[in-house]
Amino acid sequence: MNSAPLQTKEKNSNRGTVVAIRGSVVDVFFDKQLPPIHTVLTTGDRGQITIEVLEQRDKRHVRGIALTPTQGLARGMLVEDSGGPLLAPVGKGILSRMFDVFGNTIDREGELQEVTWRSVHRQPPPLTQRSTQSQIFETGIKVIDVLVPLERGGKAGLFGGAGVGKTVLLTEMIHNMVGKHKGVSIFCGIGERCREGEELYREMKEAGVLPNMVMVFGQMNEPPGSRFRVGQVALTMAEYFRDDEHRDVLLLIDNIFRFIQAGSEVSGLMGQMPSRLGYQPTMGTELAGLEERIANTDNGAITSIQAVYVPADDFTDPAAVHTFSHLSASIVLSRQRASEGLFPAIDPLQSNSKMATPGIVGDRHYQLAQKVRSTLAQYGELKDIIAMLGLEQLSPEDRKVVGRARRLERFLTQPFFTTEQFTGLKGKLVSLADALDGCERILHDEFKDYPESALYMIGAIDEAKQKDKQKATVAPKSNLASKTKVAENTSGKTPAHSKTQAADSVPHESLAQTSMSPTTNAKLESADATNTDAS
Repeated sequence: MNSAPLQTKEKNSNRGTVVAIRGSVVDVFFDKQLPPIHTVLTTGDRGQITIEVLEQRDKRHVRGIALTPTQGLARGMLVEDSGGPLLAPVGKGILSRMFDVFGNTIDREGELQEVTWRSVHRQPPPLTQRSTQSQIFETGIKVIDVLVPLERGGKAGLFGGAGVGKTVLLTEMIHNMVGKHKGVSIFCGIGERCREGEELYREMKEAGVLPNMVMVFGQMNEPPGSRFRVGQVALTMAEYFRDDEHRDVLLLIDNIFRFIQAGSEVSGLMGQMPSRLGYQPTMGTELAGLEERIANTDNGAITSIQAVYVPADDFTDPAAVHTFSHLSASIVLSRQRASEGLFPAIDPLQSNSKMATPGIVGDRHYQLAQKVRSTLAQYGELKDIIAMLGLEQLSPEDRKVVGRARRLERFLTQPFFTTEQFTGLKGKLVSLADALDGCERILHDEFKDYPESALYMIGAIDEAKQKDKQKATVAPKSNLASKTKVAENTSGKTPAHSKTQAADSVPHESLAQTSMSPTTNAKLESADATNTDAS
């Protein structure tokens, strides 16, 4: 199964013997020639066990880490030297396919065609080849393009737990990348569940974006050596599309913390002295070796979006600190916003981007983004006062701020193409100009007389007026029906169920505002008590 790296080379005559096995660590004796670091060795009854050399112990012994399970391996077994490092397939033939760390297809779609094999150990592009211009990478998602602009050829971190829409956001970005930028998307799953990979493959196929996508997986149940190398395999494929085909590449990594974790396991197995909090002493170098290959050159750009798990929500953890130093944007997903139905559930106040400066995005964009953040921050401070005293106790100016903030929150939601079958709402791709125009008009109170629901799950801001007109045509019919029901009740007393019907006819937003005011609630309760006594 794992013969893919040897397909381009004849088998080397250099052979060795297994002398020691400790879990995934294997020591091999070579009599003739000592293999260099990163050389791939194969052993086992059927050549099914693959080992990568990580250390030369002396003139005759090397120590390597197994990239496959070592069941059946015994001392004295022959070891074949492949004569080269781990290889990855590149070429147009890898599009729409799913691979493991060895370049084997795992999608049951037949053999690979029109591919060549390259080493996964490659150097980052030199500084002379890198582009020095900072460009915005438009995603078509309003809240990201306005408040957390991504860099073309940059790296963005996506911080989020389970169930807040992380995978949906990644899927939508893949869809928009293929549709808008005509680029290639590569998804790299490092140490994640195989169930998530299967679901993502099926969703990509249904969304119709698989023909311009490649998926590489090093799953949770695989040895640490395999999980540690799968990131380099995906990057080698991405570099081919950037350098050889001059195409923009969107590289999605889920999860970069699992890469660091796999490196820590390998380091411990190799007997290295751990650093602070048990991490490997070479963590910074290993992470930099991966991240620095993600770059913007004159030929094209690799833009990376990486899911980042923060251990115990401790942002001072060495893994999080080292990852932060490489990112140009941090996108934080909020469980509270997800519970309120505000999707994508991005927290605009905790998320930030190095691109959000006047020199890069322009003065108008920068000023608008700052004003949006300021308005949302003021609303956050006023929430406690509203909960305790009610909206009526705020000053007129503060009430305007609350109205703007709530409309901005709803305008920054967006229906996704990849969730059409679940929501029944057609996906929207919104340009940066339309997103900025909508925020500016809301801040100028142009939509203060429109209900908040008119701004929820729309694309451009003008859709709010159409949505409100549609609601206005439906509303008179429902009011007529409720009046007919009341007229049918000919008795002098007002039964309890008619009060319920009258309450049901009140719009949800006015009910929400009523619940925010304890004073109004008390008046309503006393009125209900009076009506009951009278009856």
